[in-house]
Amino acid sequence: MRIEELEDKTGIEVAGRGILHLSVLMEQMRREGYEFQVGRPRVLYKTGKDGEKLEPIEQAVVECASEYAGKVIEVFGNAGGLMVSMDAGTTQTHLEFKIPTRGIMGLKNRILNVTHGEAVFYHTFLEYGPFAGDIGGRSNGVMVSMTTEPAVAYALGTLQERGALFVGPGDECYEGMLVGERPQSGDMVVNVAKTKNLGNQRSSTADIAVQLTPPRTFTLEEALEYIMDDELVEITPKNIRMRKRLLTEVERRKWNVQHGLVAKLG
Repeated sequence: MRIEELEDKTGIEVAGRGILHLSVLMEQMRREGYEFQVGRPRVLYKTGKDGEKLEPIEQAVVECASEYAGKVIEVFGNAGGLMVSMDAGTTQTHLEFKIPTRGIMGLKNRILNVTHGEAVFYHTFLEYGPFAGDIGGRSNGVMVSMTTEPAVAYALGTLQERGALFVGPGDECYEGMLVGERPQSGDMVVNVAKTKNLGNQRSSTADIAVQLTPPRTFTLEEALEYIMDDELVEITPKNIRMRKRLLTEVERRKWNVQHGLVAKLG
């Protein structure tokens, strides 16, 4: 493991062998009482003898029910993977792939989702190979909190109809924090503290109880795989949260305009 301070003194760069290697250090720091934020992990490239760009390649193996094999192959294909062997049995299928390490990040959850949690998935470093070009990242957008207040059951009941939630009633939230995932691409700013307006004809005691689905929780390793380049994982002794680098919506809009990500109308 290599630890170096950044040139601008704004943080520390930690290089290791895979997300698990890095998360062990972070978990140890967390248990010792440190609070810090971590950006999305990135791979280390090398330059070949002829000056070409090389990146780490993994050998990935999946064993799943034969009915899910097609979906697994599709997931790997979207992540830049190449199938090298397939052994189909009566009920189980053994698949082997070569895939850039960049494509491995976040792949475990996608594999478990398409196989309904029945797949066995593991991978190991194979070699450095030619750069594979752009690889699609997370396709789903996120819900971003617009307020710094505890989450309210009424607001969460409305939001869960639009996607999966990461927080439950009473959880402390702050502006810029990721509070859920939406099925479509693009981020959505939401108010997790919105309460129901009560009129003369209605009282809070007469309301029907809100039925909430348990929030989706993340381990440290899963959070590191989930975030995008414009997001951070906030690690404290008690909590693991995900947030935008720029907390306010105004700052994020300005940054997008400056980098040509939003079309100006005029």
